[in-house]
Amino acid sequence: MQPVSIVIICKNEAAVIGDTLKSLEGVSDDIIVYDNGSTDDTVAAARKFNVQVHQGSWEGFGKTKAKANSFAKYDWILSLDADERIDEQLKRSLLTFDPPDEQTVYKLQFRNFLGNKFLRYGEWGNDSHTRLFNRKIVQWNNEPVHETLLIPDGVSISKLNGFVLHTTMKDLHEYAQKTVHYAMLSADKYYHQGKRASWFKIRLSPGFTFFNYYILKLGFLDGYAGYVCARMTAHYTFLKYARLRELNRAGDPKTDLS
Repeated sequence: MQPVSIVIICKNEAAVIGDTLKSLEGVSDDIIVYDNGSTDDTVAAARKFNVQVHQGSWEGFGKTKAKANSFAKYDWILSLDADERIDEQLKRSLLTFDPPDEQTVYKLQFRNFLGNKFLRYGEWGNDSHTRLFNRKIVQWNNEPVHETLLIPDGVSISKLNGFVLHTTMKDLHEYAQKTVHYAMLSADKYYHQGKRASWFKIRLSPGFTFFNYYILKLGFLDGYAGYVCARMTAHYTFLKYARLRELNRAGDPKTDLS
């Protein structure tokens, strides 16, 4: 087995981090939990397991994940969120992990849940993300939200068998809070990139988003949960561009954005 460090950033995840860490038992002798100012029992819950707990300030997703990686003992990094457990098949894959070289990254397949409902379709269906990589070759970018890995040319992408079990939100209250939070972060990111909120984006993009995930990507087959997810993502899209319009207007008060 190639040694792998498991790195988790978190804040106020006391309700879920125990299940995540339990699923990782026996996979690695180097699990890092990097807490960013929790006010609940996240840190105490994490310390019940054989993990390193570090605490630091929030610097945006990209920079914070890079900072957390600096505490890792091994160069191979498995990056997870606090609400992402692994199933037994993925655990076996990690226990037999033997990469041919450092020039490969690995995509992990996700099974996403809204509460206890497995989302097979729509935005959350058929989901995968690159989460296993060698930090000597691959690093996180510095984006404050929707961060991505900087993968050089020549690096190949492979997959591991098994699934990450991701509880997207435990209920609608949490879903609504995260929707607003991420919309505001995304709007701020777009504003600093010099993007603008056009008439099309504000008025038409939310409807197209709902149609895409609920109809084209068959979200309706997930029943009520599929409808909720499509509506929430459409609402996120509206809030993102409405907030961007507000930022554009504040930065250039002479511009008519009505």
